[in-house]
Amino acid sequence: MKPISLDEHRQRRRSLLRLMAPGAVAVVPGALSVRRNGDVDYPFRQDSDFWYLTGFGESGATLVLRRGKDGDASDAAILFCQQRNAKDELYNGERLGPERAAEALGLDSAHPASALDDRLPPLVGAASAIHCALGEDAAFDQRLSGWLAKAQNQRLRPSGEIRGLKPLLHELRLFKSSAEVELMRRAAAITVEGHLQAQRRCAPGGREADLEAELLYAFLRGGARSSAYPSIVASGANACVLHYTANAAPLKAGDLVLIDAGCEVGHYAADLTRTFPVSGRFSPAQAALYEIVLEAQRQAIAACQPGAAFEAADEAALKVMVAGLERLGIDPSPTANDTAGEDDDANGDAQRPALCPHRTSHWLGLDVHDCSAAQPGDEPRALAPGMALTVEPGIYIPPQHEAAAAKWRGIGVRIEDDVLITADGPEVLTEGAPKDIAEIERVMAASRG
Repeated sequence: MKPISLDEHRQRRRSLLRLMAPGAVAVVPGALSVRRNGDVDYPFRQDSDFWYLTGFGESGATLVLRRGKDGDASDAAILFCQQRNAKDELYNGERLGPERAAEALGLDSAHPASALDDRLPPLVGAASAIHCALGEDAAFDQRLSGWLAKAQNQRLRPSGEIRGLKPLLHELRLFKSSAEVELMRRAAAITVEGHLQAQRRCAPGGREADLEAELLYAFLRGGARSSAYPSIVASGANACVLHYTANAAPLKAGDLVLIDAGCEVGHYAADLTRTFPVSGRFSPAQAALYEIVLEAQRQAIAACQPGAAFEAADEAALKVMVAGLERLGIDPSPTANDTAGEDDDANGDAQRPALCPHRTSHWLGLDVHDCSAAQPGDEPRALAPGMALTVEPGIYIPPQHEAAAAKWRGIGVRIEDDVLITADGPEVLTEGAPKDIAEIERVMAASRG
């Protein structure tokens, strides 16, 4: 797959600069390598905001954007990055280094990361505003305080207001370019193949981990370098734990297995969930709940039209699920309020039916839960071409839910697809993964010969 072009990264920086006031500065730190244990680091993955603006995949870098006071011609994009080191490159591979970074990345200048503390005070001291992600990283906040204090000592008298960066940047990230969409299509296609392989290989007596292995094999073989998030392979009652990742239980005949897994291609995520029977055939109770969730998802996807509110999909899905549960004689009334935390109350989730506890959609892109800062205050967000989101209704009836008849307990069903908003309506990027009961059973039967 073609990566995002140098010109597109350059245009993204220009677009962000145009949202900033004349004389303002934005400081965007990249990710740092993180120690796993001993002398072993976790696999490095660049910060999404930093990657969006640079396409630079080395750790310990910082991008500084300065909006000119005299128009676009005086704008500047400045990188601070690690210097080249022969011993380190012997072990970890070649670095770009500040000598080559400016030309390679289409920036105005590049400097050693070690120069950041000397060069930033004059920039922030003279800025009309400073855009950064304040409050997210204590080490960065402390460093910013040091730059401002040093600027004062240099008699620069900083007067620029510190403002959020993410609301501006995530508003840009919310709308995908054609190049971004192609990377997301590829991630979706590889993810679909991984889910198909898991369905084909699933059988009683195996383990959840066996299915996770099938997913990872398909992802890497398809060209993805990693998963976009820890894979959820939850069989039986484990499916009622929304973010279950132990993936260690045996696969038992008569149970369902819920797989929520997606790969990442070019830093862009796919996010797909399918629920299917370990033995290859749904029981009547499983099928009844599954069909409610499937119809909820169909209605929610249909609601993803240009101009519709982001919340429309959730409202459509919830209406179908509540009515369906009541039709089966299952009380969907809220019982989660007894254990709801402050965050639940703040976003309204505490008022949801306990058996449908999560929202139906989230944005998708460089992050699996993308563009969290792009919501425009209290105003409903209208869907528009170029946006990408998931549609993932779910019903979960825990084993201890005594208000439900025994046949329903321990069943968790979630069905999730990735949806691109186009001028003609919703396009399901992950449509290739079977989700009709008959189709799922056919795929699983075929694998058993």
